[in-house]
Amino acid sequence: MEAEIDSGVFDYDAYPEECPLLHEAHKDEQEIGCTQDEVEQNESKCCGFGKNKVLTLISIASVNFCLMACYSILAPFFPNEAMHKGATDTIVGLIFGIFSLTALVFSPIAGRYIVHIGAKFMFVSGILISGVCTVLFGLLDKASSGPMYITLCFVVRTFDAIGFAFSSTTSSAIMAQNFPDNIATLMGVLEIFTGLGLLLGPPLGGFLYSAWGYEMPFFIIGGLLLLMVPLNMILLPSQEGTIFKASFFRLLMLPPIIMSSVLVVLQACSVGFLDPTISIFLKNQFQLKPKYIGLVFLTLSATYAIGSPIIGYLCDLKPNLRRPSMVIGSLMSGICFCMMGPAPFIYAHQQLWIMVLSLAINGLALGFTVVPIFAEMLDTALQNGFEEGLSTMGLVSGLFGSMWSVGNFLGPTLGGYLNDHLHFQWAATIQGSLMLAVGVIACVYYLKDAAQWRLK
Repeated sequence: MEAEIDSGVFDYDAYPEECPLLHEAHKDEQEIGCTQDEVEQNESKCCGFGKNKVLTLISIASVNFCLMACYSILAPFFPNEAMHKGATDTIVGLIFGIFSLTALVFSPIAGRYIVHIGAKFMFVSGILISGVCTVLFGLLDKASSGPMYITLCFVVRTFDAIGFAFSSTTSSAIMAQNFPDNIATLMGVLEIFTGLGLLLGPPLGGFLYSAWGYEMPFFIIGGLLLLMVPLNMILLPSQEGTIFKASFFRLLMLPPIIMSSVLVVLQACSVGFLDPTISIFLKNQFQLKPKYIGLVFLTLSATYAIGSPIIGYLCDLKPNLRRPSMVIGSLMSGICFCMMGPAPFIYAHQQLWIMVLSLAINGLALGFTVVPIFAEMLDTALQNGFEEGLSTMGLVSGLFGSMWSVGNFLGPTLGGYLNDHLHFQWAATIQGSLMLAVGVIACVYYLKDAAQWRLK
């Protein structure tokens, strides 16, 4: 012991009886040292959020809000504005739909090359492209009516969709990588900001359009999105991942993925269906002004934003609730669309309160279906041999984005066509019937799949 003291490397723990006071003092010193050196790690383990994760969540949430606000500001006034410029209901539906058709093509491309290009660079580049295109869309009223105006609408919306696909695909993959144990919960939290963007976009767009004309909604919301570019370059930490050889088509061919994809398409179709149809219906049937039409849109977005984090938390807490939640959401949406018109066979009078209530319930239904799907698809991929990492998360995110884009293309396109030829009541009834049919098919498939797992 004396030799150890002379050498300056005395082991206090080896002689607790000979040096009790020194032994206790050394224990306290060790505890204090551990707290000082590892406080950030301990806090991260306790709450699940380190500094980088908080910055990541703030960055993606702010961009989600701005992107969805840019997307939704058109709904209250653009269909009528475009019709004054020579576009028909079908053309208006195609202008809305081309956004989703382009995102359908570029979402899987973004997911496939997210690690090669760099997640942060792709994310910020997408914000920049989308912001510039939003501002440019505000200048299109200067174009001459007819083919020139319609062509420019298609071109600007196409490039806007490319930026949107880059940002939205990357954001989902980044969230899955940073919060692997709370995917549904964090997706639900992000849907608050998505819902707020959808929520505030239509009334803000309607108000700015009524107060200052066509350009102002695009200049303000587009400028806000451009402001996100330098902020995210500073705030968002670098995202690293390993390149894996993973096949997009192999993922798409998995039966549970096919079922989830169909549900995503139908829910996106239901949202896109409303863009070119509901504003015209509300104006013609109830003589509502654009700012009041925007308030009607609030109901769907509000219930979606409120319900999504709760649904996500429950689905993370009990993952076996994901599939029942997805089926219930599809069935609820089908019923809501049949009530919006309402369907001719219901024999009810058209009333504004029925429309508002149907939209509110449909917002909850959308959350029931959409929030758990990403986690369900990612789990399916990992269970079928895909490597855990940013590459697989990018593939799943790209698939989710492309399926959502399919629905967002079919929704306004078919919605505009059906509204042209059958009017809103029958158009909404057809959309609702599709939702009900897919909900029943999904229920049967999931029950059969669960029975097969029990047998195994």
